[in-house]
Amino acid sequence: MSSSEEENHGYGHLGSIQQKRSHSPVPSCVSMKSDQSIDRPPLLAEGGVPAGQRYQPGPVNVEMQQIHKSHLQKKFQCLTEGITKQGDARLLHEIYTALYITEGGRGEVNDEHEVRQIERASWREAARGTPINCSDIFKPLSGQEKPIRTVLTKGVAGIGKTVSVQKFILDWAEGKENQDVHFIFPLPFRELNLMKEKKLSLVELIQHFFPEVTDPRIFTVSEHRVMFIFDGLDECRPTLDFNPRCCDLTEPASVDVLLTNLIKGNLLPSALLWITTRPAAANQIRPECVDQVTEIRGFSDPQKEEYFRKRISDEKLASRTITHLKSSRSLYIMCHIPVFSWITATVVERTSDESGRVEMPRTLTQMYTHFLIIQTSMKNEKYTERKERDEEMIFKLGKLAFQQLESKNGHLDLFLRFLLGLSLESNQNLLSHLLPQTRSQSQSSEQTAQTAQCVKQKIRDQNKSDRKINLFYCLNELNHHAVVEDIDRSSGTLCVDMLLPGKWETKIFEFKIPKEQLDEFDLQKYIKTPEEDLTELLSLDEVLQKLVPVVTYSTSAVLKWCNLTEKSCSYLASALTSHSSSLTQLNLSYNELLGDSGVELLCSALSHQNCKLKELQ
Repeated sequence: MSSSEEENHGYGHLGSIQQKRSHSPVPSCVSMKSDQSIDRPPLLAEGGVPAGQRYQPGPVNVEMQQIHKSHLQKKFQCLTEGITKQGDARLLHEIYTALYITEGGRGEVNDEHEVRQIERASWREAARGTPINCSDIFKPLSGQEKPIRTVLTKGVAGIGKTVSVQKFILDWAEGKENQDVHFIFPLPFRELNLMKEKKLSLVELIQHFFPEVTDPRIFTVSEHRVMFIFDGLDECRPTLDFNPRCCDLTEPASVDVLLTNLIKGNLLPSALLWITTRPAAANQIRPECVDQVTEIRGFSDPQKEEYFRKRISDEKLASRTITHLKSSRSLYIMCHIPVFSWITATVVERTSDESGRVEMPRTLTQMYTHFLIIQTSMKNEKYTERKERDEEMIFKLGKLAFQQLESKNGHLDLFLRFLLGLSLESNQNLLSHLLPQTRSQSQSSEQTAQTAQCVKQKIRDQNKSDRKINLFYCLNELNHHAVVEDIDRSSGTLCVDMLLPGKWETKIFEFKIPKEQLDEFDLQKYIKTPEEDLTELLSLDEVLQKLVPVVTYSTSAVLKWCNLTEKSCSYLASALTSHSSSLTQLNLSYNELLGDSGVELLCSALSHQNCKLKELQ
């Protein structure tokens, strides 16, 4: 399923947003920071206005504009969910739930698996940034003087990019927002791909998708302000080539040439552009062509609850669902992705009986297995004329998944989790409705216990913290929720490795690091504990090595008077150059053993694109 399809089948059916955003219990739509402003002045048409001032409506074909708005309103006002019967379509403004947009980083490519990015992001506060309305995405923030021409918005699959675009367009078409823009032209890359073999002018391209736009003067009269929205850059085939040049609105060219010259400003330099993409494809757009980079972060914790209370009509069932999700941290983390919240609500509603009783899934494997069964049933209902068996469809999905397993960005880690989860008898029983032969292949409780014991041993043998975390998730999929307490009671290496006797590994696994710990990390707190001096077991450098994940997610780290050596510099360099680094302040005072080579490592890390350090002592 493509990213746009995921969003349309997921977040498109989510929660609600009020027609007046002020009613929202959180900032009314999004929170966002400017990422970068290019040095060149925005390429506005003659008659452009200074920052902060709205365009005054100029002469425009009002009748054509109203017809265009009417078409967009009809197209985007409703959302469908699964198999929609006549009269069952739901209005967007009734079920849309606000999202957060935050600073989008420095434009570097993060090739880590998106689920791993999600889990790491959950360590941070739900949203940081200046709250603004989604409709204000092109307005300069406080302190900015240059108008914004091009916005690039990033977000993982299912996070709500497509539906955020839909809400933006609908608000404009209904006359609620951005009325200083005369025409908006949404052009999803998924649809543009179908035109890649054709050569046509920009005017012809617009008229192909919007036949009501019959007057090309809207592109040539300076008083007319138009906006293009290109949704789903990650679906663009082939990748964009910025070398060919085109400056004439009437000159035929391939679609990708038209797009790149729009982005560069060679065509319609006064037009506004909004491009959405998954993070891995963001580097297709040259940094100098983008005025602002933002990233959609999904639901905050209050928005998760708001969504489920509005999405699940049964009030008691909604409350039970929220309570259950909060007790299962791995599920609750994933629910900040709107599409996963939709999957969860769908599973809960369709598996509950008339009395409202439902056995809530406790693991990702259980959740996705239930969802697969539901989707298969819906497929059979919708496509009754097809002869394809359930087994054939499932194996086709499996083939697509298998083709991704050999990538180096964490797919295999996730595959291991689900493979272990699918070995449970409870999950095999669920699958037996679709694949009857699976019932005989499930593990006995004794075999499951042996598997769990093997994973626990791997945890003790593993040196890398991120690998340990993934193995903890594997145990969670095996329903071994007591494993943390089991390891706590032991006096084995793991307890020493994690450094906080009795609780540290729980915090790593459950991602419950206190907010004050994220604000400032002080190594002295971890060198001595009430129970024992851990430095008798580990060197000071080893203590820091074990705590690198915490340093990475802290905004300030105090390491003074710790007698650190050059070994620690390599660990700190790793934290500073991590994609997920939040460190802005670092105090290394009175560590005389760092050495010249250690200092060189730190200096190299300071120049890395991921390093956010502002103060070093």
